[in-house]
Amino acid sequence: MPNALALLALASWPLFSLVLFRKLPVGRAVLWSLLSAYLFLPPPPALFDFPAMPPLTKDSIPALAAFAFCFFMYGKDMAYLPRSNVAKGLMILFVMTPLATVLTNDEPVFFGVVGLPGLRIVEAIALMVQQCMILMPFIMAYSFLRSEKDQRDILVAFVALGMVYSVLMLIEIRLSPQLNLWIWGYYQHSFDQLVRFGGFRPIVFLYHGLWVALFAMMMLGCAVALFRHSKGKTKLWYGCISVYFGFIMIACKSVASIAYAGVLVPMLLFMGRLWQFRLAAFLALLAVTYPVMKGLEWIPEKQIIEKITEFDEDRSGSLKFRFDNERVLLDRAYLKPVFGWGSWGRNHILDPVTGVMLTVTDGRWIITIGVFGWVGYLAEFLLFSWPLFVLFARSFVLTKETRTSPYLGALALILGFNLFDLLPNATITPLTWMLGGALLGYTEHYMPNVRTPKKKIKTVM
Repeated sequence: MPNALALLALASWPLFSLVLFRKLPVGRAVLWSLLSAYLFLPPPPALFDFPAMPPLTKDSIPALAAFAFCFFMYGKDMAYLPRSNVAKGLMILFVMTPLATVLTNDEPVFFGVVGLPGLRIVEAIALMVQQCMILMPFIMAYSFLRSEKDQRDILVAFVALGMVYSVLMLIEIRLSPQLNLWIWGYYQHSFDQLVRFGGFRPIVFLYHGLWVALFAMMMLGCAVALFRHSKGKTKLWYGCISVYFGFIMIACKSVASIAYAGVLVPMLLFMGRLWQFRLAAFLALLAVTYPVMKGLEWIPEKQIIEKITEFDEDRSGSLKFRFDNERVLLDRAYLKPVFGWGSWGRNHILDPVTGVMLTVTDGRWIITIGVFGWVGYLAEFLLFSWPLFVLFARSFVLTKETRTSPYLGALALILGFNLFDLLPNATITPLTWMLGGALLGYTEHYMPNVRTPKKKIKTVM
């Protein structure tokens, strides 16, 4: 159980946010408040759970506090809905889908003698409030983190806090992952999953070692982007930091994040940003269409497992277990395809005698489809992907890439790999929403509305 210090840290975070909003410009205050909270506050089960409300955690408390300060201090500059009708519709659909989910799941569900209750309207209200809180980092980033200067601030913040966090990672790699236990009084995950390749992978104050490895990939990408677009001694410093972050990421012992970095770093170093936009959009397209390909059996699961078996039998066994669970859960989701099964684990398969869940959800995509159906899934994943699709379309009509921010391609790629990682994992965070909002804000407010020039028609007199 969390100790008193953990609950005190959560409860006092709004005061820390207030100091940031009093001392920093609004964009930096939003950025540092959300990023610091994500990295250092205690994760669930440290939370406040009030009746008829979603739990208040390290994700929701900082978002609520920052949103409140933005509203009261900078309300006239807030944009609560984007300009794009597509993005606007996706946001509304994202918030309203839980209401339809609850209205279509008022009946109880039985597995033998074990039953789960039907959903009530109070659950719809709580879920819609939760969706609104999830969108807060997206709205704040769209409003206050959308300029080229803001994009550099994002990269610098990731690198600066990454330097601090890397020290904590090294401590856990050397001594074993127990900082959360030592400071907040509890262990947030299974210790067995943090033993890899004859050593430890860090978890620090996040939800799992995979979250830490993904953040390591992000901070490496930010450092490399700053290295490419810096000069003089600053470039040398960012080069050294990039090499250091590379070693840290490898030490996190996540094969997926290392593979992402193997593609991300060369793209950041050598490719033009128009091609970076295209790769980011391709990753987003894979994330959006994966469930369709999975349902049509276009994913070569057997061949993938055979290739991974050559590298690591344990990893291949884990992947096979994941694929098998995805198939079972997808078949169940097809029984409620439009708005899903709702909460309380109704999207799972339960043991008909003991009531124990027999299925495991790993990927964010299968969780969302099972809970909120295809409507909820498309609302969430297309909202993330929309700015990347806009950048993809613009990449074919932009005559010069210098007409865009030099940092735009790096942020687009980082968001793209975050989306792709939602297929095997549920690593969605306020940082993902923040990046999506920042990119959407830039495309709608700062990118020139470029059109393909029309050819002049010569008339013969």
